[in-house]
Amino acid sequence: MAANKSKGQSSLALHKVIMVGSGGVGKSALTLQFMNISKSLAYDKKKYTANKKVEGILEFVEDYEPTKADSYRKKVVLDGEEVQIDILDTAGQEDYAAIRDNYFRSGEGFLLVFSITEHESFTATAEFREQILRVKAEEDKIPLLVVGNKSDLEERRQVPVEEARSKAEEWGVQYVETSAKTRANVDKVFFDLMREIRTKKMSENKDKNGKKSGKNKKSFKERCCLL
Repeated sequence: MAANKSKGQSSLALHKVIMVGSGGVGKSALTLQFMNISKSLAYDKKKYTANKKVEGILEFVEDYEPTKADSYRKKVVLDGEEVQIDILDTAGQEDYAAIRDNYFRSGEGFLLVFSITEHESFTATAEFREQILRVKAEEDKIPLLVVGNKSDLEERRQVPVEEARSKAEEWGVQYVETSAKTRANVDKVFFDLMREIRTKKMSENKDKNGKKSGKNKKSFKERCCLL
């Protein structure tokens, strides 16, 4: 029974998301809110790692401790299809470019997060994006969303919406503002990114099948001869 269940889960489409951004912008808080992990489970990471199926109580983590790199996996329904999302939270690794390279290579989509209350974190997104483009240089289009977190702190805003939106348009990506505290747009950014990842995979599979079909036709022609 357990073997069948495991087989069923492994057959689901898996979308790998990497959380990227400066320290303190709320990457972990966004991840935990999306995963519905409570404060007690957030602190007890060993317990959560041992049992990924534990469902926490929805609660904003006000004093979450920075981590080195935590990976979370969750089964969700994306536009009527059951899929899995794997989220790698890179908190604590912002200063280690070599380590980030390894993480970025494994990612299929990226949430580039900054805090609207800290302009420096917004400026840093350009460097993070350049590193992603360098690491994923062989790929044509990289699924990526720019996320302005802490939208609940409007009175402390340092990054105007127009400035962030303009930069996102320049990069040809979507810009969304979120609040890990109120949960505003938290699900949206993860689901929108998964849709972009899915679209890219479908396009790549189509191209791959097209090349395969063309190769088969060529082989058939090569085998034919005129009598």
